[in-house]
Amino acid sequence: MSKPLRILYLAPCRPDEKSYGTQLRTVGVASALQTMGQLDFMVVKLEEDEREVNVKSNGEYSVRRVIKLQPIAKRSLIDRVRCGFDPKFIGYYGHAASAEDRAFVQAELPKYDVVWLHNIRTPNTLGQWKWSKSVMDVDDIPSTYFRTVKERATSAGERRRANFRLMVAKRRENFLSERFKVVSVCSDSDREYLGLERKVHVIPNGFAKPAGEPLRQVANPPRIGFIGTFDYPPNVDSVRWFIDECWPLVKKQVPDARLRLIGKGSERVATGAKDVDALGFVADAAAEIATWSVMSVPVRTGAGTRVKIAEGYSRKCPIVSTSLGAFGYNAKDGREMFLADTAEDFANACVRAVREPEAAAAMAERGWQEFLTKWTWDSIRPRVVAAVEDCLRG
Repeated sequence: MSKPLRILYLAPCRPDEKSYGTQLRTVGVASALQTMGQLDFMVVKLEEDEREVNVKSNGEYSVRRVIKLQPIAKRSLIDRVRCGFDPKFIGYYGHAASAEDRAFVQAELPKYDVVWLHNIRTPNTLGQWKWSKSVMDVDDIPSTYFRTVKERATSAGERRRANFRLMVAKRRENFLSERFKVVSVCSDSDREYLGLERKVHVIPNGFAKPAGEPLRQVANPPRIGFIGTFDYPPNVDSVRWFIDECWPLVKKQVPDARLRLIGKGSERVATGAKDVDALGFVADAAAEIATWSVMSVPVRTGAGTRVKIAEGYSRKCPIVSTSLGAFGYNAKDGREMFLADTAEDFANACVRAVREPEAAAAMAERGWQEFLTKWTWDSIRPRVVAAVEDCLRG
């Protein structure tokens, strides 16, 4: 009998934390990895992250160690220069693991057949350039984020800074295949963008398949909703833009509409806004979303694909999104969702979904059918397995 496969997941969170985008991907990937052998976690997170993480085994997931990244107090002049000009310099993040934690990881790595790493910051803060028998899950490509920042820049200085950071990040990304055995991204577009020659797998963001078909109970007065953690700057930018630019246009046409915000920190964004309900963390998000006429995804900066799109599909909730918000889902305007990129068009699309509920429901039904075939973690699991098998070959 062959030895059971041992897999180490170096993750930015543990799978049983309160749910948010990164945590949901962690859970989905972990559920697939567990089908292949023994799965252990090491959690690598920022020291100031307030989400509570305990080292324990709860019967489902085994967390070997929690590594809290500490801020780098002061960089030398040489290191500051290398941050911008040396694509192989891995100390450019403002945080790093302690020497003790790095030594612990180094000692444990030989015990595992496969190491799954979430995002580029994780291996860099552990101080190691090359990782054998590894899968690097790049769910957010850094240079694509800086590209969106450059596009939204309001001054020549901001554009120059964003363009410089974009070029530096792109040079670093060119070495991914040298550093890791296998690379995974969230979409075919991301794979084409990276342009790496070998072993790049597409593992989309998905969402758990509901036990049954979702039942909608749309509220009156109508509700337009947003879900996401407000610790994430692109979400804050998205909602502030919607409240400042789109919401007044919606209210002119639907005066009794309310905006509902789900996510930690939502109260900070909603302060002073009229008819906006900041709900914070909601344990039963499905029940709340079932009352919405529209899920808004007004994303203007960011990278990767948005888990909230898959969640909206899974709830049969009509969606209005920017083109960037829907990136990676191959959606077409009016087919699975409404797409709009200006404030006026976005507001009008929200109003249309409210005023034409039958058409919006038909659109959401098409999104639901897409979800069942492409975006559940049951359908995505074989892609995770294929990435691990590719890593084990050779």
